[in-house]
Amino acid sequence: IGQDGSPVKAENASAPIDPAGDGKANCDPVSIAMAGPLTGPDAPFGSNVRNGAELAVEQHNAANPGCQVALRTFDTEGDPLKATGIAPQIVDDSAIIGLVGPTWSGETKATGGVFNQAGLVALTPSATNVALSTQGWKTFFRGLSSDGVQGPSLANYLKNAMGIQKACVVDDSTDAGVGQATAVRETLGPITDPACNISVKKGDKDFSAAVTQIKGQNPDAVVYASYYTEAALLLQQLREAGFTGLFAGPDGIKDPQFVKAAGESARGAVLSCPCGPATGAFAEAYTKQFGQAPGTYSLEAYDLATILLTGIDSGAVTRPALLDFVTNYQGQGVARKYQWTDNGELTSDLIWIYKVQ
Repeated sequence: IGQDGSPVKAENASAPIDPAGDGKANCDPVSIAMAGPLTGPDAPFGSNVRNGAELAVEQHNAANPGCQVALRTFDTEGDPLKATGIAPQIVDDSAIIGLVGPTWSGETKATGGVFNQAGLVALTPSATNVALSTQGWKTFFRGLSSDGVQGPSLANYLKNAMGIQKACVVDDSTDAGVGQATAVRETLGPITDPACNISVKKGDKDFSAAVTQIKGQNPDAVVYASYYTEAALLLQQLREAGFTGLFAGPDGIKDPQFVKAAGESARGAVLSCPCGPATGAFAEAYTKQFGQAPGTYSLEAYDLATILLTGIDSGAVTRPALLDFVTNYQGQGVARKYQWTDNGELTSDLIWIYKVQ
């Protein structure tokens, strides 16, 4: 969908770039890094990113015996404080010339300056907070649309396509959650009930106060800007309290674990994501490699790792050279076309809407 919430016809895209290239690449051994939550409650998202990048690297290395690239993974636990301790480890390793990550907006905000100072190109497949591209970092590149696109797109879809008349908007007090909720509230305008603009905390398990507040306003819809763990709990508690309206949310909720945790309560939920569906040869290769279907951000991580690998194959085997390659890059990936503005945003934006059946 576009930012007005209306459907957009898919483009006739050219063939996506292949991490295997022509199989003739030669290079000295170099590394790219992946940083994100590999343990803790957000580990499934980090694993999706790691797996996508790993698949691209393995396909590249299998086809290019003369250019072997290592993937170094770093576990931030999704915690900005932990990420600030990880970032120096990444930049101090001179063999690492590019990064897929960080995964979340908070950890990206906390570490972006470190990567920028080191001249290490960092392509995030999943950090969507609008402010990240306003920091003046020359090494920051976002591989999907920001909350400034996703929030209005979701809000307009709910308002224009689904006819929502009254909505409660809940955020989880994180950088990503607040940014998404703010964009939704501003776009919904008077449809958003100020009496149930609610902030909770990531990690909360008891949402009884929020549920009571929401029930008291009797909205058509609840939009929760957070991640799937808390979203499943909030939705279950809302249903148990008798709420029968629409439940909607952004990309952090769009994961099979949300459906698994929420159970029957998840049916009918509407979720937005700046990530397209993973299908075709990529999905087949991913499923064969990891024994499960691609998850949210797997496809973006695969594409972004492929861009770094393509740069390495072209001879960009230093941090300055690889940064220059990405800065001037334009090409078709599996998910979308990639080309960036001077502040690291994609030059074209689309949002996908998913419904739990």
